[in-house]
Amino acid sequence: MENIFHSVRLDDEKCLGCTNCIKRCPTQAIRVRNKKAYIISDRCIDCGECIRVCPHHAKYAVTDHFNELLKFKYRIALPAPSLYGQFNNLDNVDYVLTGLKKMGFDTVVEVSKGAEFISDATRKMLESGELKKPVISSACPAILRLIRIRFPNLIGNILPLYTPLDFAARFAREQAKKETGLSDEEIGVFFISPCPAKQTEIKRPLCFTEQKVNGAFAIKDIYPVLLQTMEKLTPEELEPLNDSGIIGVGWASSGGEAAGLLKERYLAADGIENVIHVLEELEDEKLNDLEFIELNCCTGGCVGGVLTVENPYVAKARIQRLRKFMPVSCNGLPEKFTLDALGWTKELTPSPSMKLADNVIKAMHMMSQRREIEAALPGLDCGICGAPSCTALADDIVRGYAEKSDCVFFGLQAIRENPDWVPAPFREKNGTAKKATDDYANDFASAFIHNTPKEENDT
Repeated sequence: MENIFHSVRLDDEKCLGCTNCIKRCPTQAIRVRNKKAYIISDRCIDCGECIRVCPHHAKYAVTDHFNELLKFKYRIALPAPSLYGQFNNLDNVDYVLTGLKKMGFDTVVEVSKGAEFISDATRKMLESGELKKPVISSACPAILRLIRIRFPNLIGNILPLYTPLDFAARFAREQAKKETGLSDEEIGVFFISPCPAKQTEIKRPLCFTEQKVNGAFAIKDIYPVLLQTMEKLTPEELEPLNDSGIIGVGWASSGGEAAGLLKERYLAADGIENVIHVLEELEDEKLNDLEFIELNCCTGGCVGGVLTVENPYVAKARIQRLRKFMPVSCNGLPEKFTLDALGWTKELTPSPSMKLADNVIKAMHMMSQRREIEAALPGLDCGICGAPSCTALADDIVRGYAEKSDCVFFGLQAIRENPDWVPAPFREKNGTAKKATDDYANDFASAFIHNTPKEENDT
């Protein structure tokens, strides 16, 4: 069982076991038992979709506390380009960047600057002909985790390259060491993040042996203080910190990365359901005429992240207006950065979380059982059993974490035998709950995310 840090957590006290979240999870990582949701750690990709749809605000994201800055002598802010879309009537990015310095950061390096370097590197890699096409962007960490869980056959199509955040962090850190003479341990690099998946990638990177970012602050947490600071700035106080253009800032919204490649045969999809449809078609080899595929879990791209404050469509429109005042690009890949030096340092491997068993014969037998059980279920995907679909319930039954009578249509016999019978999601923990609930917690995941108290981790 993988030991995975997750930034998406569940607050037991607020959870009412309403089953709204189980339908929207792209990896079927949530079940409802004993009137509470359970997040299966090995399947969670930290996309934040459950945070978005929970009507009781029981799901939340953990990011770093601002006190983390005090651990370092020199502090660097890495603002995501989606941060710019949060402010109305912004016509000069230097207001945002100078505001961050006024808040206590020693310097600011734009992630959009890193995006322009990576766009240039990607163009060169595509021209080399060494990549398996269509190439899938590796910029969204939630997409990488989705692919390794649900679409492992597509891992070979993923662009094995730094993300803009990775590049900006390494660039900023090296520049700071030269200018200050400080060591790595004395320099703190912090990302201003639009989504929880980025925080998870910082704490537990998938494709790198080390991470140059020390932490992340949510846009929604930093926004109120930053806005007040910006409102007090005068034009004379602005520092010329902006060092990116249309291509880099365009990464904030869906299609920006693909457009920055200056290619025609590309596809850009956003929103988790649309992304899954694209990946299914790609797996069926229906999109082989494309060169590049950009995928974003959040609607609208990073501007739609659950840690932002503005409506994604409004933010996207603001980004488009802001780009009118910018050059096309300010950065190209320096000669000293070879493409090999920008590649992954760790192989992306398929996740075992969907495997029925390690033994092939046993797994095939369980698959046969699952098909039989699923055929007997009504196929309504109503969620009353606490699983997101009849397929998921059949999978749970085969694994020993549920019973056929958990389905309300097969529970009629159970009701006749026991008038107190209730569906699995609504049973009291010390009442008629089956062995399955405890097994779920013990076997299916090393620890459910909801077991971590909110007050100890939330900002």
